[in-house]
Amino acid sequence: MDTADDSSLGPLTEDVPSIGFLDDGKNTIGSQLASRLREAIISGELEAGSKINLDKARKTFNVSLSPLREGLARLISDGLVEFQDNRGYRVAPISLANLEEVTSLREELEVFALRESMRLGDVEWEGNIMRALHRLNRTERDAARPETLEHWEALHREFHLTLISGCGKPLLFHFCSLLLNLNDRYRRVFLIRTSGDRNVGQEHSEIAQGAVARDVGYACEKLRQHIHRTGTNLRNHLATKGIA
Repeated sequence: MDTADDSSLGPLTEDVPSIGFLDDGKNTIGSQLASRLREAIISGELEAGSKINLDKARKTFNVSLSPLREGLARLISDGLVEFQDNRGYRVAPISLANLEEVTSLREELEVFALRESMRLGDVEWEGNIMRALHRLNRTERDAARPETLEHWEALHREFHLTLISGCGKPLLFHFCSLLLNLNDRYRRVFLIRTSGDRNVGQEHSEIAQGAVARDVGYACEKLRQHIHRTGTNLRNHLATKGIA
């Protein structure tokens, strides 16, 4: 049973106006809530391990319990929320072990999805990659201006998903999307203000150019290295924060 907790929902309960959701015929209220909460968790607005009080969430979003539970159920399947009897809902915790698992799975599944995309992708897929790369590389990311960070992050996710969008395997694409969410949660919370040790823009360009050229060995290895280096940087950063 969910109990009151003043820490529930973190920043979402502090000076946040009531938000209304409407079923538009395409997206249910539950799916819209899931998207809003997913972004709050990935961005760190909702802290790892924090309790989600249903009554406060219902009032914050101006919805009934039914769509709220639907949205939370979606996030449980995404690995972003946990539910325990007599303790209610909580944002999934973070750990080095979880990060390492997410990183290793991305190296395997995302690289496989890219290989399949190069085998099956058409000219439109190639064009989509280059457009996504151009938008990403032309977008400024300034830690002093949060709005630029949010825009860059959205384009970064779009680029990685576009790379594998030609794989022809919906389940594989879905799994990769979930893993990217889990990975972004670590990256955005802990490295958003940390300067990188490499030229990420160049890495993205090398992966994209290799993919479009159908150079399977080159593109897949560049993507694997890109994911691995990001995981290593995150792991080192988490260790300095005392995250076990």
